[in-house]
Amino acid sequence: MKALKTALIALALPVIFRNTGEAQQTWKAQPNLIQTRWAKQVSPNNALKEYPRPQQERKSWQNLNGLWEYAITKKDARMPSSYDGKILVPFPVESSLSGVKRELLPEQNLWYRRTIESSLSSFEMTNKRILLHFGAVDWQATVYLNGKEIGSHTGGYTAFSFDITGQLKAGKNELTVKVYDPTDKGVGPHGKQVLNPSSIYYTPSSGIWQTVWLETVPEEYIEGLKITPDVDKGTVKITVNSSSSEKVSIKVFEGKREIASVPRNDVNTVIEIPIKNAKLWSPDDPFLYDLKVTLGKDKVKSYFGMRKISVGKDEKGIDRIMLNNRPYFNLGTLDQGFWPDGLYTAPTDEALAFDIKAIKAMGFNTIRKHIKVEPARWYYHADKLGMLVWQDMVNPNQGLPDGSKKAFEQQNKETIEQLYSYPSITTWVLFNEKWGQYDQARLTSEIKKADPSRLVNGHSGEYLYVNNQLRSPSPDAYVNADMTDVHSYPNPMISEKQAGKARVLGEFGGIGAPIEDHLWDDTKAGWGYDGIVTPQKMKAQYSAMVNSLVKLKEQGLSGSIYTQPFDVETEQNGIMTYDRELIKLKPEDLRTIHAKLQPVTANYLSATKGFTAKVADTVSKTYQERLAEYKAGKNDQQFLRNLALMAVAQKDIEHAKAIAGRYITGLKDPFTEANLNFILMFTATEADPGHKLIMENLDRLSKVNASKGALRYAQNIIFKTEVSHLLTENPDWSAVDAIIKKYPALDGELIVGLSVIRYRNAVAQKQQNATRNLVEAATRYDDRYNGGTYNDWAWQLFESTNNKKELEKALEWSRKSLVIDPKSAMQMDTYANLLHKLGKTTEAIEWEKKAVAQDPNEQVFKDTLEKMEKGLSTWPEMK
Repeated sequence: MKALKTALIALALPVIFRNTGEAQQTWKAQPNLIQTRWAKQVSPNNALKEYPRPQQERKSWQNLNGLWEYAITKKDARMPSSYDGKILVPFPVESSLSGVKRELLPEQNLWYRRTIESSLSSFEMTNKRILLHFGAVDWQATVYLNGKEIGSHTGGYTAFSFDITGQLKAGKNELTVKVYDPTDKGVGPHGKQVLNPSSIYYTPSSGIWQTVWLETVPEEYIEGLKITPDVDKGTVKITVNSSSSEKVSIKVFEGKREIASVPRNDVNTVIEIPIKNAKLWSPDDPFLYDLKVTLGKDKVKSYFGMRKISVGKDEKGIDRIMLNNRPYFNLGTLDQGFWPDGLYTAPTDEALAFDIKAIKAMGFNTIRKHIKVEPARWYYHADKLGMLVWQDMVNPNQGLPDGSKKAFEQQNKETIEQLYSYPSITTWVLFNEKWGQYDQARLTSEIKKADPSRLVNGHSGEYLYVNNQLRSPSPDAYVNADMTDVHSYPNPMISEKQAGKARVLGEFGGIGAPIEDHLWDDTKAGWGYDGIVTPQKMKAQYSAMVNSLVKLKEQGLSGSIYTQPFDVETEQNGIMTYDRELIKLKPEDLRTIHAKLQPVTANYLSATKGFTAKVADTVSKTYQERLAEYKAGKNDQQFLRNLALMAVAQKDIEHAKAIAGRYITGLKDPFTEANLNFILMFTATEADPGHKLIMENLDRLSKVNASKGALRYAQNIIFKTEVSHLLTENPDWSAVDAIIKKYPALDGELIVGLSVIRYRNAVAQKQQNATRNLVEAATRYDDRYNGGTYNDWAWQLFESTNNKKELEKALEWSRKSLVIDPKSAMQMDTYANLLHKLGKTTEAIEWEKKAVAQDPNEQVFKDTLEKMEKGLSTWPEMK
């Protein structure tokens, strides 16, 4: 501990940690099919160690990243006394670099715990405060110190802090964080994260995913800075936020030279400082002025750029995006900020900056940060390197359940406040492609009012064209916005012309070019918006697209956003591979292509220093050439895997099975996620080599995080071979239970669920005893697993039985479905029909009226209500 204590004294921070050296030996990244070059640099000793908030920097701070304990419990469980293992903070629990790689379900909580030690007495703490900061926790965080709740925060993309001075005690302190994150099943903004990733939606990033840190401040301290440059007036406006009554002093530096000083100003008021002969910030010359702000004993460092963004007319009278009062084509790309090893969290700060350097090296000057808010250091790198940023708001839950609008608007407010002072951010993007769109006019105006210094893109892709076909019309499009924005896949087009608004192409392209050995999941076919091509063909297609943009620019186009710089999971339409190892088009070729639209930025060489990537090989061996190598004896594991997958693509099933069998037999670790995905792809019957591997290792598989598919396969096989023949018109349920008990590693849920499906089919076919057996099977499922497709079960019984007990069970399920979704008109209708059939017509009419009110456009509900009011049956006649 000696070296650690010395470091802390140098930082003047009165908090130290317990020695976690022994625990650090237990961590290792979980396996992935691919990883970035920076993953090997990550360890519990150096997890994102850089100062996390460059725009308000203090010397006295301490990073809490590193190994914490973690546990996943039921949502209603108390704080755990024992934990499941170690997790590397700040990497999401689903990520490889967390060391855990487990999914978090909506009915679960994720818990974190670690110990911190206070080395100073209460006397030494006089006139000091200790602040606990979280960069971001997805989604709902409750924080405890020594078992006492100190605060909570809802929203997965913005920072929050607590003053823990009063709860901190001398010696050891236990810090605990409880996280609830239902991802796309909740009401909060979740971006591209979904529980079942596919296509353009990706793996969730639950829990702590940005830096956690402690900071010592004086009793009266600077709480925040709001910085607004005014290029036209040659001033910068600064507001120093604080609850103090102390006066604040500000000094401005150009390099090391002090150029302005304003002593003794009031806090919480705008302080306007002249900047003579200001050096303007731009992607060509991203000059930043330094700030030193002093409030009593508190001192912080910051910076700003003198930059203006606006819409104005060019020399031809065309409305254009203006940077510093000159037309500036926003040549951009759609960056989503995902990583194969860290998901939402970049492995290192170098990696975080690399993405911006890579995009700059490609010849772009703009990034549309898509449906994600990055850590503060990402925007700092954009400021330093010179990159314009269009910042998306993270869209609300697209179904707009109760609470989602409030959560979305609160997240927007926090996002704008948090990111306000970064000069790189020039545009706020409110909605994307009608995902959860509502109150667009009001919300666009509110953003403009909150930040009149930037442009507002009220709806990127409000008009969306795919292969020249408009997906849906939109009345009053782009209301109150500064620009009109169209999405067009794959080929470019220009957005509609509206007076006083710039015209931009918010998304286009998406050329798919999967690169072997650099895929997130090689068992899933890659895709692009216009099919799959080689890098050589990609270059020709992209060059043609940019030629189209040149013509559109002449017509008035002010900006374009290409999808996308990097592959993301099964989307293989990036210019670089997901692992950032290969670039599909040479950077110099891209810069040449882009120069037809906008010259390469003047600072290109200095800004991209450190950027390296191999160019993808455009010449690869054909399937027949590889098959000949296989027949000649080549049999290394990676070769076999790739060849088996290529054989599937070529529909050569005979060779695919043979080669895959050889690969599976030779696996040293078959139970990684990537290997299990491959095994399942080639395992369908008991004769396949993967079958024996799965069935003989059920206990081990039950303890593997990525084994869900393999366990489902096992239950399917067991149902098919051992259970299905027992499900007759008079089933032997005790025999079914005995079979499930034979396999203690399996929960039996799929087996019981398939039994329900068996009898639902029997009901549809009007077999003997079918409704009775459906009630029994579904009741067993519900009792054991606390769930089911209640409304479907209930409606099928309503239409299929006159048995009172069976209908009463259906009514019970219908009631449960309404608890889950109390605003579903369809479920109200089911409930009303069951009441009516059971003779409770007065109550049924009230419920059917609710269904009509909930969905007044559904004629069936109105017809049903009319029948109920006339005393007519609403169910089919039973034969």
